This record gives sequence, C-alpha cells and structure tokens, in this order.
Amino acid sequence: MKNLLTLTAVIELGAGLALVVLPSPVVVLMLGAPLDTPAALSVARLTGAALVALGIACWLARVDGQSRAAIGLAIAMLPYNLAAVAVLAAARIGSGLSGVALWPAVILHTAMAVWCIAALWSTRR
Repeated sequence: MKNLLTLTAVIELGAGLALVVLPSPVVVLMLGAPLDTPAALSVARLTGAALVALGIACWLARVDGQSRAAIGLAIAMLPYNLAAVAVLAAARIGSGLSGVALWPAVILHTAMAVWCIAALWSTRR
C-alpha cells in the first residue's frame, strides 16, 4: 500500500500543480484542444487544486499503509482512476479529442486502478 500511495501522491501532485499553473497547455497535451474561456480555465485550475489535495492526502497516509485512512484513500482512488479512464476514453472515442498524452494517461489510470484493486485485495487477507 505504501508504494501505491507514494506513486499516487507524486502523480496527482504533479498533474495538479501543472493544471493550477498551466491549465491550457496541460489540456492541449491531454486532449489536443486549448481552454478558450475563463470558465474552462477556472474549472481546470479547480480540478488541479483537487488533485493537489488528493496527492497531499496520499503522501501523508503513505507512512502507515495499513491504517484506515490509507485504505480509505485507496478505496477512493479506485473510482477516481476508473472515472479518469472512462472520461478520457470517451473524450477520444465520443468527441474525437486527442493529444499526445491522452492514451498514456488512459493506460496509467488503468494500471493505477488495477493496483488499487490488488492493494485492497491484499489488505483483506
């Protein structure tokens, strides 16, 4: 669980900070389209702040990977990763959006979801 939470923290902190500081370039890398309105920029920055918060929570919980908090974070990260896969895949398949980072992000979130399942399964024993 410690490695899962540590890697999750690094990934989410990095993505979150990038969205807060440079939302449009990050979205161009992911979806191939810029954020053209102040509302879109605000939503992207708010999303970035949420990812930073998740990253901080994972970072702090990593030191006690068997605690209720750590297990709760892994449980929470599972639907988040599954939703990320669904939303990003739908952006490509349904909307035709595509940036260079889109499929790598889908693969990363799929792997993280599988890792969450494996980590949670191992805590049940």
